[in-house]
Amino acid sequence: MIRVDFTKLRLLVVDDNAHMRRIVRTLLHGYGAREVYEAEDGAAGLDLFTSLLPDIVITDWAMPILDGIELTEMIRRPESAANPYVPIVMLTAHSERSQVIKARDAGVTEFLCKPISAKALHQRILNCVLNPRPFVKTKDYFGPDRRRAPGGAYEGPDRRQNGDDNLIAHKSDRMREIANS
Repeated sequence: MIRVDFTKLRLLVVDDNAHMRRIVRTLLHGYGAREVYEAEDGAAGLDLFTSLLPDIVITDWAMPILDGIELTEMIRRPESAANPYVPIVMLTAHSERSQVIKARDAGVTEFLCKPISAKALHQRILNCVLNPRPFVKTKDYFGPDRRRAPGGAYEGPDRRQNGDDNLIAHKSDRMREIANS
């Protein structure tokens, strides 16, 4: 059985609500995480991201300066010197289908609606570590594969024309180490 050693994870929580940051931090510590860093807005989150290089970013959507979507888009720039492959969990009260699609299209890895549960947050983090999604690079998008269905049986109008040529399998050595500890 593959286990996740949360003590080895470096997590960044970006939320303008101090109470929400405290709840998430408490949950993460409860799972065993020790390196949990916090930022009060998207700009501070981007600064911490580039200096700390966290393994997972957990961000709110609605924040001042840079919102969670803008933060995700900044992180996902493939030319970035930092890690554009980092898993990003969007934690938000915006649960409308259009909002979920917008987050997905910005490059969010996992989506979690507030109010959160300990089990749901834990599952999203496990998904990031144990089941990393391959990345896609096209002229309009760089981020985790937006299609979760296995097998590539999609035949609709948005089907990729060149098959899997633009899929980039990516699982960092650090994530392998964490998953196999």
